[in-house]
Amino acid sequence: MAYDGAVRGAVAAWKERGLRRLAALAADLVVEVVARPNVVALCYVPPDRDRSLERGHHPAERLARELGRRWELPVEQLVRRARSTPRQRGLKLADRRRNVAGAFTAAAKPPAAVGVVDDVYTSGATANAAASAVRKAGARRVDVVTFARAVRSG
Repeated sequence: MAYDGAVRGAVAAWKERGLRRLAALAADLVVEVVARPNVVALCYVPPDRDRSLERGHHPAERLARELGRRWELPVEQLVRRARSTPRQRGLKLADRRRNVAGAFTAAAKPPAAVGVVDDVYTSGATANAAASAVRKAGARRVDVVTFARAVRSG
């Protein structure tokens, strides 16, 4: 799903205004267009502690759990935050990568094939940093699944 217009508004409501039920709708939309990944388990990009407390829920985890139900895959907490990070919003690509470099570490030994779930893929910096933590811990295959993705022209 392209991350623009109405989708951007829906994601903002889901993330910032606590519309938790949108996770189920997002999962329904994802399974319509994304084939079940060839993985053993799903995990999710862990939240920044302060933002998670502020929101009262974590959209990526809720999406992962909904996708796990639909795809009949276990959802495991394989990644954890090693440190808090400032928001990515408004940062240029290089700054986004620096912001999340070393921000994640493995929370458990992963299976050989893992799906990392996040709500939105903008630059890919956050998803890639989380996926790198899973690979460093031993996963040989890591697929990234998101509800929306920023589409860049040019």
